Amino acid sequence: MGVGWLSLLALTPILTVLLLLVIFNWPAKRAMPVAFITTILVALFIWEVPYNQLAAASLKGVVTALEVLFIVFGAVLMLNTLRESGAIHTIRNGFTTISPDRRIQAIIICWLFGSFIEGASGWGTPSAILAPLLVAIGFPAMASVMIALIIQSTPVSFGAVGTPILIGVNSGLAGAPNVADAASAAGLTVDAYVRSIGGQVAIFHGLVGLFIPLLLVMMLTFFFGEKKSIRAGMQVWKFALFAGIAFTVPYALVANLLGPEFPSLFGGLIGLAIVVPAAKKGWFMPKQTWDFADSSKWDPEWMGTLSADRLIQPTISPFKAWLPYILIGFLLVITRMNTLPFGDLLKQAAFEFENVLDTPIGIISTPLFLPGFTMVVVSLMGYFIYRMNPTAYGVAVKNSTKMIISAAPALLFAVPMVQVFINSGINNSGLQSMPLLLADTVSSIAGEHWPIVAPTIGALGAFVAGSNTISNMMFSLFQFGTAENVGINPATIVALQAVGGAAGNIICVHNVVAASAAAGIVGKEGVLIRKVMIPLTYYLIFAGGLGYVAIHGFGFNIGTFCILIVLLTFFVLIFYYGRNEGQLTYKKENKKSSNM
Repeated sequence: MGVGWLSLLALTPILTVLLLLVIFNWPAKRAMPVAFITTILVALFIWEVPYNQLAAASLKGVVTALEVLFIVFGAVLMLNTLRESGAIHTIRNGFTTISPDRRIQAIIICWLFGSFIEGASGWGTPSAILAPLLVAIGFPAMASVMIALIIQSTPVSFGAVGTPILIGVNSGLAGAPNVADAASAAGLTVDAYVRSIGGQVAIFHGLVGLFIPLLLVMMLTFFFGEKKSIRAGMQVWKFALFAGIAFTVPYALVANLLGPEFPSLFGGLIGLAIVVPAAKKGWFMPKQTWDFADSSKWDPEWMGTLSADRLIQPTISPFKAWLPYILIGFLLVITRMNTLPFGDLLKQAAFEFENVLDTPIGIISTPLFLPGFTMVVVSLMGYFIYRMNPTAYGVAVKNSTKMIISAAPALLFAVPMVQVFINSGINNSGLQSMPLLLADTVSSIAGEHWPIVAPTIGALGAFVAGSNTISNMMFSLFQFGTAENVGINPATIVALQAVGGAAGNIICVHNVVAASAAAGIVGKEGVLIRKVMIPLTYYLIFAGGLGYVAIHGFGFNIGTFCILIVLLTFFVLIFYYGRNEGQLTYKKENKKSSNM
């Protein structure tokens, strides 16, 4: 069978997911079982993967799915604890005090607070935490999930204290002689070489991520505003770019001066310290306040089982209300710093199985090290902090459990499908694994234009694997070798791989399912993926253009064209929509609404 046909067959699992979820709009709980069976059939009859290999990969996927469900359970339980205790009223009132404008709230909560959580934890935790929090303060559930997913991009490469670089890229390149030679030629150890790649990753992300807050609010007002207006989003362009710079500048500096452990974490904290006081003082703020229409006018598709809490007078102090999230951030940081012993202590409670079913596949789970465990512990602490009665806390546990049960079917098929896809390299056909065969085919077509394509390969890896770290493990050495074959800088290409791998988290199926479940909406994953394809496309085009120019320079080339298209698009939108706030007449100043 020819390479073209094999590549098409290797693409079948991905096309099945896109077709059923995005085109036919099936709920994930129906689409993912079909995609899993399709992947099994291709692996079995075309790749000739042994039965025990398929079973072992599926088992590994089930364990990973249970870990994801545990993380989502922790995030939802934390939110429900705040809700049942009344602390959520203080948090909601606090954001209204900073600004009643939903656009400003979205930037501060998602872009800055979310990036801090990503830097501390990773694992898709930010979207699982942010989506229900946004619903609780009055955002439509679907809008909450959409904007929470959009920020699963720029900070992701340095999530979980740098894991996608320190573990993903490092493991992907480890032991390869050509990598050691390149590091030696640069006068660096392999570890220092990987860290230098992390510095390039931060620069690419910093340039692309600068516009993410603006794109976020533009999509929020267009898809969920009363008048479906791009103008309403563009009219906060000054504040959005200010917030973008407040995060990306310290983020890039930290990555290049201190290393890959803390860019997202410090960038989020420094950004919050700069942007929140500025917002309170009215710097770069729009003249008019924007809010959603009354909830009675919302499209039923926007809503889920969670709803906004009634606006009542808070009885809990702001510090006490935010204390659980402060504790979550603190505990996640100290348990993920290799210089401290706490993470290793938690990892000792591990379930580990080697050579599952006589295959090379190993399964390891460290449940106490998962962010879900931290959030459950903090939720229990909240029971005592807020002096809750047992009945109220029982309601929080019951509601969280119901939500997780509704998300379980999709994840219990989606993640095993991914593991079968990734582990198809052990077979009797002599073929590469499906993702490597796809990447190899694309590289043979792209040639010297590979910098444009490299981020898309990274995104593909994250989409199917559900992880920037796994995407980097899977494709870093491939990207390095491809760059050497076509005579371009391999370090820059690996950096583009990491950037694309981070952006791929935006549409990763299990991130979408997990965030949707946390916000109380299940079965609308395809609608969400269609929406968030917009920021993903922006990310890949801009990153690819920047990478091409970084290697080949500015000139009459495709990289320069991509950069100009992106910058001109934002310039025209700002000039046309962002300069006259007086045209924003459909929202009244100081609107009183049950959604506030």
